[in-house]
Amino acid sequence: MSSEQSPVTAPVVARPQRARIIAYVLALVVVIVFTLIAFGLHGKTGDGPGYFQRGDQAAMIGLGLCAAAGILLMTRPRVRADEHGVRVRNIIGSYDLPWEVVRGVTFGRGAPWLTLDLHDDERVAVMAVQMADKDYAVKAARRLRALHTASLTHTSQASSVET
Repeated sequence: MSSEQSPVTAPVVARPQRARIIAYVLALVVVIVFTLIAFGLHGKTGDGPGYFQRGDQAAMIGLGLCAAAGILLMTRPRVRADEHGVRVRNIIGSYDLPWEVVRGVTFGRGAPWLTLDLHDDERVAVMAVQMADKDYAVKAARRLRALHTASLTHTSQASSVET
């Protein structure tokens, strides 16, 4: 058996492109801004008797790092699919689905990302394939649809052989 896979059954891995770039840049900007603010905290706190301390500066930098970590959650989405199923990792939560439970792979008009329509009338958002990525998203959606179709064909052939 050949180790080469046909383009239809080759695994698909997709991650958002533009959202990742924006998130990395924005996280860096937030850390820089919070650090600059931290170094601006010195002297009296106002009309009262308080003074800014080094701990206040460290806390401000820490807040900037926490905000940046929250922004970097936007880089988490990923979809991995092969002939057996699809694994979707969104910002919060993950799904590991066999192709048998997936009814369709849809990219609705005006939808921000791809969705998997399941046989139980549920929908799973695939935030890794975003409309903002244009051609990249279209190619990823087509490859996922091809894998889904190939798995259905393979499943129906296997069940017809058994009967």
